[in-house]
Amino acid sequence: MTGLFTPLELRKNITARNRIWLAPLTNMQSHADGTLSDDELHFLSRRADGGFGLIETCAAHVSQDGKAWPGELGVHDDAMLPGLTRLAARIHQGGALVSAQLFHGGLRADPAVSGLEKWSASEHSEDGVHCRAGTEADIQGAIDAFANAARRCAQAGFDSVELHGAHGYLLSQFLSTVYNRREDRWGGSLENRSRLIRETVRAVRRAAPSLVLAVRLSPEDFGQAKGLDLDETIEVAKWLAEDGMEILHLSLWRSALNTTKRPQEHATPLFRAALPSHVRIVVAGAIWTREEAEAQLALGADAVALGRAAIANHDWPERIRRDADIHRAPVAPETLLGEGLTPTFVEYMRRWKNFVAA
Repeated sequence: MTGLFTPLELRKNITARNRIWLAPLTNMQSHADGTLSDDELHFLSRRADGGFGLIETCAAHVSQDGKAWPGELGVHDDAMLPGLTRLAARIHQGGALVSAQLFHGGLRADPAVSGLEKWSASEHSEDGVHCRAGTEADIQGAIDAFANAARRCAQAGFDSVELHGAHGYLLSQFLSTVYNRREDRWGGSLENRSRLIRETVRAVRRAAPSLVLAVRLSPEDFGQAKGLDLDETIEVAKWLAEDGMEILHLSLWRSALNTTKRPQEHATPLFRAALPSHVRIVVAGAIWTREEAEAQLALGADAVALGRAAIANHDWPERIRRDADIHRAPVAPETLLGEGLTPTFVEYMRRWKNFVAA
């Protein structure tokens, strides 16, 4: 019987020790230039030591114009290599696999931290902030930047990379009928709107064939992910599997709920039925307890990715293995500091309603 502690082979000779993974978590703990800090290394390595099978980095920008917040980890320049190499070695020392989430903010990038003008699929203005439409050179530059970032991760000793195609960032913006109003080969039909993410997958595969390739998708509209249709996302996932995607990471926000478009059906079985059996599915979304995690495996997921539960419990896998209590929200700031967060990270988590105790 497959359980949370059953090892999961991602590719021959690349096996996660269990099916409990650390989700990619924004934490604002890297240095201003994107290099790895001791604080970020400490936070991630404690989760490896605490029993997680695979550790994902926070969203890491592949190019300076895609940087979206202060303290964001960078994979955009060879100057990042020493820190990335140190990170991979330390996570492996803790017994976990390590994956970098490759990211470009697009219209959600921040010129105040990047120093550069932001661009996306189409021109967009919202709340007084303007974003220009990307040129052919911008688009090709982004594809190349993802590929070069993956190459750096391979050189640093990572096991995997994940393309962040969810949450309304650049790759998701091109998929969106709200943000993508282009009339050229990058917009219009689903085939055209998916061209950027598909070409990025192929470029990453060519640049870093040694890495297991994951893609994170938002199945349908939620929060900043707008203009997405469930059936279109299923079709995109099928195409990405043909292009070389080996792991689909479904960001469900609330994984216990069924889809909006099909209220009687859950997303996980829909994607499982659509994808080849060799493509692994990892599910994230408000998973706190062992029972909630096991419910996702029962629906067809191969693994679960924990966010807030892992922030509050660096050793969540070991706690549930021995049936020990876990910290639940709201969590005291002192408890979070003891779990390896810095004061900066704790303050960031105050943005999440009812997570940090007053």
